[in-house]
Amino acid sequence: MNFVESEERQALRKAVAELGRSYGHQYYLEKARGGGHTSELWDEAGRLGYLGVAVPEEYGGGGAGIGDLAAVCEEFCAAGTPMLLMVVSPAICATVIARYGTEEQKKHWLPGFASGRVRMSFAITEPDAGSNSHRITTTARREDGGWVLSGRKVYISGVDEADAVLVVGRMHDARTGNLKPALFIVPTDTPGLEYREIEMDLVSADKQFGLFFDDMRLPADALVGSEDAAIAQLFAGLNPERIMGASFSLGIARYALDKGVGYAKERSVFGAPIGSHQGLAHPLAQAKIELELAKLMTQKAAALYDSGDDFGAGEAANMAKYAGAEVAIKAVDQAVQVHGGNGLASEYGLGTLIGAVRVGRIAPVSREMVLNFVAQHSLGLPKSY
Repeated sequence: MNFVESEERQALRKAVAELGRSYGHQYYLEKARGGGHTSELWDEAGRLGYLGVAVPEEYGGGGAGIGDLAAVCEEFCAAGTPMLLMVVSPAICATVIARYGTEEQKKHWLPGFASGRVRMSFAITEPDAGSNSHRITTTARREDGGWVLSGRKVYISGVDEADAVLVVGRMHDARTGNLKPALFIVPTDTPGLEYREIEMDLVSADKQFGLFFDDMRLPADALVGSEDAAIAQLFAGLNPERIMGASFSLGIARYALDKGVGYAKERSVFGAPIGSHQGLAHPLAQAKIELELAKLMTQKAAALYDSGDDFGAGEAANMAKYAGAEVAIKAVDQAVQVHGGNGLASEYGLGTLIGAVRVGRIAPVSREMVLNFVAQHSLGLPKSY
């Protein structure tokens, strides 16, 4: 066992951190508050190969694993330039297509993922299904040699800047008569696809959308891979999603903790830096400890996934996502508290993170569903839902 990252990954982290800092949190806030996107940063990161580190080499990528892509995500967040679409496009969508797509789908999409030229959203959540993916009602039926897709999705990130959406639906299983999961690649300019922005009380450069499919016609090759591999395809994307979600939270926690520690060193009251008082020093130290623990679990989840242990990675990825979200909330809350009133002043770059880190307890899987998973699969307790 080795708890030290390779020199290559450490160098990758350093390069990504430098790029993120060259843009900075103020750049991100200006884009978010102005209704824009971090397109310049995304495009430059793509040109430098950072977004495609986990895409197979034969399709123009770096040929590395999800652990390296997670490190890229974490460093951008730690620099104050989080890009939520990283969790979705190169992690979920590119991974699913690389593992299960047809050769034609790989040749068409993966080089674009490798260069950052392609952005793809992921659509699984539905208004009435919630965390119960077995109740998905978006349905595809065969017609005229292709597919007709009908349904609705909600809280889908980045559709307005995506080239396509990877849609999780269901289709008829001729052997059982039941509906089985199926994944479809839907270009965003497909007739019959409608999307509407959901107004959110979040300051984010990544917008959320509701999607509507009204008898939308798709060609036969819109189906990802084999009809019989959909469950495996789905979970091939969900483990990277949780690993990336954990890394996203870890990066924001690092950003907040650095801000809190820096202020605690510089701000003096009653003739001494406020960081000399245990009432502030100990909570910051506790956040640091919990951050390092969450980071270790995230790296374990990535290592298991990259080794091909999907079930082991599932347990670790859920735990990592849980731990990352919790420490991000704690780190931001304590950083704000250290700053006092300044913690809510725009110039200090912390106030907008209060709501942002709270999302980590909800998405991509709720805190409660993670606890259900651990109770059932790790502890062997009876299923509660």
